[in-house]
Amino acid sequence: MHKVLVVDDDKVLQDSVRQALEYHHFFVEVADNGKEALNKVTQEKYDLVVMDVNMPEMDGIEALQHMKKYDPSLIVIILTAFSNVSDAVKVVKEGAYNYLEKPITSENLVALIKRALKARSLVETTIFSAPSLSLGKGTDDQFVGESDVMQKVFSIISKLAQVNTPVLIRGESGTGKELVAKAIHFNGPRKDEKFVTINLAAVPDNLIESELFGHEKGAFTGASERKIGKFQYADGGTIFLDEIGDISPTMQVKLLRVLQEKTFTPIGSNRDVKVDVRVIAASHKPFEKMIEEGTFREDLFYRLNVLPVYLPPLRERTADIPFLVDYYVDYFNNIHNLEIKGPTSDAAETLKGYAWPGNIRELRNVIEHAFIIESGDFINISSLPDTLRKSSASLDEARESEGLIDIKGIKDSVFDDESKVVQDGAYKFTFATKGEDNQIVMDFQEAKEQFEMEFIVHALKLNKGKINQTALKANIPKKTLLRKIEKYSINPKSFY
Repeated sequence: MHKVLVVDDDKVLQDSVRQALEYHHFFVEVADNGKEALNKVTQEKYDLVVMDVNMPEMDGIEALQHMKKYDPSLIVIILTAFSNVSDAVKVVKEGAYNYLEKPITSENLVALIKRALKARSLVETTIFSAPSLSLGKGTDDQFVGESDVMQKVFSIISKLAQVNTPVLIRGESGTGKELVAKAIHFNGPRKDEKFVTINLAAVPDNLIESELFGHEKGAFTGASERKIGKFQYADGGTIFLDEIGDISPTMQVKLLRVLQEKTFTPIGSNRDVKVDVRVIAASHKPFEKMIEEGTFREDLFYRLNVLPVYLPPLRERTADIPFLVDYYVDYFNNIHNLEIKGPTSDAAETLKGYAWPGNIRELRNVIEHAFIIESGDFINISSLPDTLRKSSASLDEARESEGLIDIKGIKDSVFDDESKVVQDGAYKFTFATKGEDNQIVMDFQEAKEQFEMEFIVHALKLNKGKINQTALKANIPKKTLLRKIEKYSINPKSFY
């Protein structure tokens, strides 16, 4: 259930908005002014804020600026009277998702909120698929992990979304290039216009020009009717040219013209068509080598490469694999209505040790494969595809032959059940317990959960219950931290 904060000093409007959202199954809290709203945002996690502009103590514009500085990922929708539309347009440029003119209808508000949450979902998905973003030649890559750097990703995508220059996304197949393109489009001013995708590698050379620019009736054999191309269809929106490195030199010239002049000529036509289209391109090809070989135009490359994004292969970011696995476990649990808790320790090691030639796309397929095969509460090695199991076996053999296997001793720590009571605000961690027959009972998953709970409780206590600060200082992904807090029924407010 999504959590929404409604901010308005008009109690009647505040109450009507709250009732409308609760009717559509949103969890709603309210605030009477920007100052109160800002305080709530810094203490609680909200998916979205619906806020008026004119309010006492702190108006909506000032509150928005503070909120976006505190949490760039927060979605804010502004409510405004007709006379203040210019202010609303201004705050959209400063980070608000969109605005609605009063009087508002519940249908329009709910529809806008759903679009905003969908856009936010795309950004979150991108975070798991695009851990490295480059702002240009000569700048250092900004590696996105699962902690505070998440906020930087939101910030970078926001900057890319607000400009109209071309973007070139580079990375191997399966690294999430189309997801980045969608995140840029659906979080920018063109979000309500078309997002048109064409995979240039999948279109025969003799049809690419027609697909992109269209043709007139009779322009060539088989052209029985006039056709509008992708560029004209995407007018006002964004066109995503996937695998642009595969097009011919002739098509490169035509694309360069569109980028420079915003015009093109359909096949068989004498008229130029003018379009307003944001171009986002992607490829796994080595452009620098292609330019040296003369197979890709240097001027087209630099025209596209104004704001490049580099997505490294998964094998170069193995530290992110556990978080990616958690993400897809949650994803497929929701889709298949299951409650699989995650991989066993052996399966997790296998997933982390695999080379992932298919990158994120392959990882997603592997987790879905495991969901289909697995009948228990955890993903076991037996549920993974043969490729991964064989790879894991080969790795173990290599380690054993090199004498690299290190079997760590297990400390003989046995505690009675009464030792699990809360001590100083935290659960006492136990390696083992004694059963009714006085035999030692050990359970890896139970011990792991005890450790997680104790760690999170201590982290929250040290950071006085502040979610963002805890995620940053303890190096816990914010999304993961919130999920674990809910799982273990921990109340962060008790540590204020």
